[in-house]
Amino acid sequence: MGRSYQIIMLENKVFSCFVFYSVLLVIKMYIIAIITGQVRLRKKAFANPEDAQRHGGLQHFREDPDVERCQRVHRNDMENIVPFLFLGAVYSLIGPSLAVARAHFLVFFLFRMLHTLAYLCVLRAPMRSLAYVIAQVPCISMAVQILTAVSSYACSDSIGDHVNL
Repeated sequence: MGRSYQIIMLENKVFSCFVFYSVLLVIKMYIIAIITGQVRLRKKAFANPEDAQRHGGLQHFREDPDVERCQRVHRNDMENIVPFLFLGAVYSLIGPSLAVARAHFLVFFLFRMLHTLAYLCVLRAPMRSLAYVIAQVPCISMAVQILTAVSSYACSDSIGDHVNL
């Protein structure tokens, strides 16, 4: 396993770059989950009656706008970061230049961070929307490049047309 790890991770610099930004994004998602829990505790707004009972009674089994905001941040991350993880991994395998790939990964990362900041800190519109849209640009670009790279395989007449032995 050691050698195959080195081949994938170290010899494919694009994939290593992708892994770097992906791990940062996953850590960001864990931090949002922790923030959500802390806001729940601070606001005494629990989603489950057993949790409310443990922290003062069933009156704390309720919704809270700040907790809901944190949950929306987390849900939005799942809706956007998970597809990025797939697209970025596949994109890394089609042989893009390191500089272009790094730009894709960095733009997505930075604007997802800005999106989260805009959401949690309630920044003025349209900051959050702009961050969302700009973060989608590299994903769309990667998807188009992936489809272009593999389209001839999906549309070939016979299975053996593109087999390189």
